[in-house]
This record gives sequence, structure tokens and C-alpha cells, in this order.
Amino acid sequence: MNTRHIGIIAALSAVSALGLAGCSDNDNPVTQPVPPAPPAQTLPQLPQLTPAVGATLGACADLVTRISYPDTTITAANPIAAGTLTVAGKPVPAHCQVTGQMLRRVSPVDGRNYAIGFEMRLPLNWNGRFFYQANGGIDGSVVTATGPAGASPLDNALNQGFAVISSDAGHSGPTPFFGIDPQARFDYGYGAIGKLTPMAKSLIRTAYGKGPDRSYIGGCSNGGRHAMVAAARYADQYDGFLVGNPGYRLPLAAVANIAGAKTYASLASTPGDLATGFTQAERLLVSNAVLGKCDALDGATDGMVQDVGACQAVFDLNRDVPTCTSTRDGTCLNPAQKTGIAALFAGAKTESGATIYTSFPYDAGLATNGWASWKFSAPIDRDSGAVAFIWSVPPSDPATFNGRDFVLNANLDGILARINATSSTYPESAISFMLPPNATNLATLKNRGAKMMVYHGTSDPIFSSDDTRAWYHALRTANDFDASNFARYFPVPGMNHCSGGPATDQFDMLTPLVNWVEKGQAPDSVIASARGAGNAAGVNADLPANWSATRTRPLCPFPKVARYKGSGSIEDAASFSCQ
Repeated sequence: MNTRHIGIIAALSAVSALGLAGCSDNDNPVTQPVPPAPPAQTLPQLPQLTPAVGATLGACADLVTRISYPDTTITAANPIAAGTLTVAGKPVPAHCQVTGQMLRRVSPVDGRNYAIGFEMRLPLNWNGRFFYQANGGIDGSVVTATGPAGASPLDNALNQGFAVISSDAGHSGPTPFFGIDPQARFDYGYGAIGKLTPMAKSLIRTAYGKGPDRSYIGGCSNGGRHAMVAAARYADQYDGFLVGNPGYRLPLAAVANIAGAKTYASLASTPGDLATGFTQAERLLVSNAVLGKCDALDGATDGMVQDVGACQAVFDLNRDVPTCTSTRDGTCLNPAQKTGIAALFAGAKTESGATIYTSFPYDAGLATNGWASWKFSAPIDRDSGAVAFIWSVPPSDPATFNGRDFVLNANLDGILARINATSSTYPESAISFMLPPNATNLATLKNRGAKMMVYHGTSDPIFSSDDTRAWYHALRTANDFDASNFARYFPVPGMNHCSGGPATDQFDMLTPLVNWVEKGQAPDSVIASARGAGNAAGVNADLPANWSATRTRPLCPFPKVARYKGSGSIEDAASFSCQ
């Protein structure tokens, strides 16, 4: 391997821990009207699933020899004492860790060894439920199977008594070169879930003497995409779907992010430094201008934009942000910046004028380091490799690939053609193996009594909440203008990608999902809290200094918005209601 190739691997290694991107044909779906519900309609009664019944795990170590499933090797079964594993300072109860691999093979295309690696954690005191932990980024590693219950580790499925599985989605390593193998592409897109799910349920049956009564799948970023794909492809296998900041149209969003990089490079005051195209001071200027127009729309001036849709209608970048008459100094944007940035927020386009992805809402979280990382570093360090190797037909040549050159010299129409292409070696396009086959046809999920809860930060810089909003519009339309009896979408004001931003970004959505699935208790709101000083899950550095460290807010199911009641502390969720 030459030194250039080694450098590429180092530059792309950050991909595995982070999500990439998603997409829509709408120029600005957030400003489109919400489809009205027919007056006084009565939603159809759906089947009510029964609650799970728990069991106790017997011996752990002997599961190595007791577990038998086709094409599966169990490599270890380790008893884990209570408190050995902690999450956000909370000791996890005693459990059994089972590790293994499925479907070992040698690729006929790139000659590399592949398998679907996994670990399962089985509580001694099991609640009768199974949780598939859908991981982020490009996968590639078997991370600890705790089963996050929502944004930030307020709680986790393992702690609540679930049996939890985590996997590498069919390839190992933090680089996108696995995309040269067509089977690895397929497994990453959706195949691994289809193979692991029946194996995991069989393993649970061996361990406890019964299979899971209820099964759940959840994740954020690419994990949210995994869960959305499962809702369309494997709705018969899962009862609850927890979807966070979904990049469900990942390849297209990555291309849009590359388009953004080209724009920021053209605006850069320091050649080659994308961040100087839209500096931190300038992003803070825009965030403050958004707050100036939109903060009070919910009845409280509190540094949060709750009514994101109304905000897009009243905020205008050209009118509400000063225009530079001389040198850029952080107090204005020059005309080229206004034109280029406005075009990106409206929805990036190719050289021929085709819309690549979707719009992004103007929001209060643009000035954060996390927002900047996704916009200025990710296109070169992450998106370039994913587009070039995982999603393109044919894939690029690793020996000559350079991420910066790929991005800054990109022909966007050409890239879109490659991610839509197929060949005899790659018979399924990226659009086919990455996206749900029909994201708004969830009839199987709905009609069997399963439920879906979706959340998305409105300041997410890589997967736009406009895309999720547009998807939910379409889902409502496909279900007589109301999907609330089986699927609910909760925007998270100010939150960046899965966490961070000026937001109450800590909440447990798994508990209300279980209560909805198994008790019929539909969630009218979810309480979210800020991660200020002393928070066990880690302090959110993006919190404004004038917020309470423990501020709470209700997250409301769209199209409702959290509005101030007119009295009470603005730091307390009890002072707001979903309207």
C-alpha cells in the first residue's frame, strides 16, 4: 500500500463514528402548508399489542456451546457483573455478553474477508423485549450493545431490561473501502438487519427458553436511517421503531453537503479554508437575526425557536441580516455570501439546476462547532469517501483517490448519475439499497399495531429536519391526512446532529414508545432537559450562559408546537403546552 493510500485511510477514519447525510425533491418543504385533517374525523382503531412478559437468564458461559444457528459462530459468552458497565454514571445490571459472527466469506471482487460481527447483551432479569441497536456513520465496528433510549444517554434499553444487539453491519474498519464489495454494500444498506434479526431472536429463545414478546429497533443518524428502512422492509419483525435525526436519504444528502463545500470554498476569504466562507462570527450574526424574528413566536423570549415553520415564513436572510458595504468584519454578509448561503438553505442544486436534496431551516444553532464541523470538514473527510466508494458505480480507485480534489472539483450531475447507476457487478444502485423502498407506505407496520416515534434536531447541519418534516407530511397525506395513531414526529428545537446546539437535547423516547406499543398510551409530549453543569451524560458546551443548567421543555408531536402559557418560569416545561 503506497503512502498516499495510507494518508487517505487516516483522513477517512473519522467516518465510522459519525453519520453522513439524507434528501428530498422539495425546494423548501418547511414553508409548505401542513395538509389539513378532515373535520371531526375518527381515526381507525388499530390492533393493540399485548405487553411483554419477562424471564430469568440461567447460565451464561455455556451459551457458547448451546447456541446454534446456520452460518453463525459464537466466539464468547462472558458473565458481566452488575456495575462493571456504566452509562452516564449509572451502573448497568448484571448481564451476559455474547459475541459472534455471521456469514464469513471472502469477497470475489476485492479479495477481502467479510463477516457480520455482533454482540448481544442479555440481562439476568429480562423484561421479555428485544432491542436492535442501529449504529451510525458507516458502521464498521461492534460498539457496546446498550441500546440508547433517545438523545444523550439519559437511559438505555439494557438498563431497562431489554436484550440488546449491536453489529458492524457486515464489514470491519473505519474506512469506506468496503464499498468495493457489492455484498458489503447491500449488508450495510439493509441486508445485515434482515440476517441478524432472526438469528438474535433464536439466540434469545435459547438463552431464556422463549423468544421476545416484543421487538424494538432504534438509532440516530445512519442508525435512524436503519430504523426507517426497517419500518419499510422488516415491519413484520419489529413492534416499535425509534428513529433519531434520520439520514434516510443518505447518499443524496452527502452529495448536497459536497455542493455546500464547493460554495463555501468559493466564498472563503482564505483560499482552501472552507470555514472562512461563513465564519463563526457571521454564523452567530445569522443565528441572532433568526432569534430576533422568531424567538417570540411561541410566546416566550427564551433563546429557542419552537415554531420552526412560522419562522421560515417571517425570516429573510437578505432583509434581516446587514449587507457589507466594505470589508467583511463579522457584522454583515457580503452580496456573494447572501446569494450562495441562501441557495444552500433553499436546497443545493447541480450544475444543470437539478435539486440534489432538500432545504434546511434557518434556526438558532448555526454558530456551534458541531454545525461547522459537518459543513466545512465532513464533505472532504467523510462524504467524499462514502460517495466515491460505497455509493458510486463504478467506485473510485483507492490508489489515486484524494478527498479534497474529489469534492472541490466535483461535477455534481456526474456524481448523481453514479449513485443512481448499476452494473453487472453492482446490480443495486445506492438509491435502492440505502433508501426505504417506499418510505410513506407503512401499511404493514400500521395494520399490525406497531408504532413509530421520530425525532429530529431543527439545527441539524447534515440531515435536514425539513426532509423529515416533508416525509411526515407525505405520510399524513397517505393516511387520510393523519398518521398520529401509529407514527409521530417530534422536532427538537435548536438541536444539532443527534445532540448539542442551544437545545434541551436529553430525553428518553424508548419508555413512551413501549407504553404506546404495549399499553396504547399515545405520547402527547416528551419532556426534554438541558445538559448543563454537573450533567452525568456530559455537559452540552453549546448551552447559552443565561439558561438554567436544567432547563426543560416539552417536545411536541408535529404539527403541534410548544407555546408559553403566559405565566411561570421559562426554564420549566410545565410553563409550556403543546398547541
